[in-house]
Amino acid sequence: MISLGIESTAHTFGVGIVNDRCEILSNEKNTFKPELGRGFTPTELADHHYVVCKKVLDDALSEADIKMGDVDVISFSRGMGIPNALKVGAALARYLAVKYKKHLVGVNHGTAHIEIGKIKTGSVDPVIVYLSGGNSQILAYVDGVYRVFGETMDIPIGNAFDVLVREMKLPMPGGPEIERLAKNGTYVDLPYVVKGMDVSFTGIMTAAIERFKNDHKEEDVAYSMQEVCFSMLTEVTERALAHTGKKEVLLVGGVAANKRLQDMMKIMCNERNAKLYVVPQEYASDNGANIAWVGILDYKSKGKSLDILESKVDSKWRTDDVEIHWSEARVE
Repeated sequence: MISLGIESTAHTFGVGIVNDRCEILSNEKNTFKPELGRGFTPTELADHHYVVCKKVLDDALSEADIKMGDVDVISFSRGMGIPNALKVGAALARYLAVKYKKHLVGVNHGTAHIEIGKIKTGSVDPVIVYLSGGNSQILAYVDGVYRVFGETMDIPIGNAFDVLVREMKLPMPGGPEIERLAKNGTYVDLPYVVKGMDVSFTGIMTAAIERFKNDHKEEDVAYSMQEVCFSMLTEVTERALAHTGKKEVLLVGGVAANKRLQDMMKIMCNERNAKLYVVPQEYASDNGANIAWVGILDYKSKGKSLDILESKVDSKWRTDDVEIHWSEARVE
């Protein structure tokens, strides 16, 4: 079975083609790049995705050396995400499914990050640390759902990094820039906000911007932002491990690529006799292969397509709202 996955939740439009052994036949994408010092509007994202979608699709089919007739399932990111961006991918998916008479599957974006991480690392039943521009959640599989054990109470960590980087007039996305600067920084005081199992990044981000505007070096501000935010996340992840009794931690999402975050989590896992897994970098950020793989899992487990009339996007479709029909993992 071959699945063609379409990713369009935010700044990236991607098309990935994957078979039922999770062999990645192609994984093409094009990412919107805003001007220095500014973010993007939903309209700009939609315009970008409309312009590039045909070329990305053609490149993915060419790289995989297949035609649409060889595809069995059309999978698309149905949510969560930015509505204008989601609608572009959904429209293309519906068009392909109808024109070529293919099965249609709507995929939850967060679930796609988790499942590609599990299959590509060999992790079986982890506590999942899902960190990206749009999400910051600590999850674990319990009773058929990836349940949230902790999450951000305001903005996600990736967005917090983006806002700080824009203030510094540096390129987006912010995460890689923060990591680069932090290598040469020293600590300046920033607030540390953990409330039970939840975290908050807005106050830290605001304080970091103030430090930068008050003539602290950008390297010191980046270092401090990174150290505080990752320490908070490591703390709540350790609590989730203790609560669930699981022995694995899986880092997924774009921020998972950060080496300092990985180091902190590894130290914590070693102290708790747990194993750390990190999604391969090529699948950490948004891409179509993630979507294509969950399309296969979902279709095989249900044996039916999503009706075109029921394929409306859901920008607020949370990861913990998805019934995981295909998982064998259980809490011991």
